[in-house]
Amino acid sequence: MGMLDEKLRKIYLETGADALWIETDFLRRYLSGFYSTDGYVILDGTSRTLVADPRYIEAAERALAGTDVKVVRGAYPEALELVGGKKALGVPFPFTDLKKAKALEREGFTLVDCMPALKAAMEIKTEEETALIQRACTIAEDALISVLPELREGMEEREAAALLEYRMRSLGASGTSFETIVAFGANGSVPHHETGVTKLKFGDAVLIDFGCKADGYCSDCTRTFLFGDDGRHGEFKKAYAEVLKAHELAKEKIVPGMTGREADEIARGSLRKAGLAEYFTHSLGHGIGLQIHEYPTLSPRGEEILQNGMVFSDEPGVYLAGEFGIRIEDSCCLKDGKTVSFMHKTDRNLIIL
Repeated sequence: MGMLDEKLRKIYLETGADALWIETDFLRRYLSGFYSTDGYVILDGTSRTLVADPRYIEAAERALAGTDVKVVRGAYPEALELVGGKKALGVPFPFTDLKKAKALEREGFTLVDCMPALKAAMEIKTEEETALIQRACTIAEDALISVLPELREGMEEREAAALLEYRMRSLGASGTSFETIVAFGANGSVPHHETGVTKLKFGDAVLIDFGCKADGYCSDCTRTFLFGDDGRHGEFKKAYAEVLKAHELAKEKIVPGMTGREADEIARGSLRKAGLAEYFTHSLGHGIGLQIHEYPTLSPRGEEILQNGMVFSDEPGVYLAGEFGIRIEDSCCLKDGKTVSFMHKTDRNLIIL
């Protein structure tokens, strides 16, 4: 099979097409090691080629020098030339728009979905990928630690979010892995609250859900705090202790061979015993990699078997409408039969700022 490594060869063989035709940015990055907003990766049985336009050609040649990736200057016509004479092309169906698919069919190609083969490969992270996720997690935690002392009464949610994003960039992140969520007070009861102009006041609960990217790989973390204790947080503190218990139990008990559903039930079952399961309104976790939401899914419907090398979030939560929300989230991976967190620096116990 020539120079392709085992992982790429497996993707090619499992797809069962004459070549893979990849336009999607994160998949191009996965297969070539180079990020660009446009371009094509063509993967056949013996080689992989990146077709890059003039905006990227110099950077691509520099970044991929010494690798087995051939870099070709061009766009759609040059990519088409590379697959001339082939019959079946592997394209990722969930990420291919209909117009582009029809154009390839008009050229005479049969299209095969290569996403199942890509998904199977991408779910199991290499040591290099795990190291990049660890770096993204370390940057995120260091940024949070530096921002917490700067939260002050009267500050808006969006100011806190901007400061946190600035710190992550300053520490080496290439950007955020999703829109930073900062929720003050009752806003935390909306799991995906849109960060806004609410001002921080003494006694508020503060929920911060954030993450950044290191060389394309994402981190995901949530911490919930109290901004001063006004003595009116008895229910909040009880619920916090239960969310923390569910979070830690998941880490302790999730092992390879389990389904995503069984993993989710560890945390959900713990919250059910506390009478809080109805307020846990999302799944326990999702895969993390080049995208912030990947496979596997740790949810009540997750049938996938968890395996060593998978990376996912552990994020139980409790949300009482109009009152408060609590979520505690780490990015974790399955390693040597155990769940190991990437988060080593921030406390998960309730902190009163």
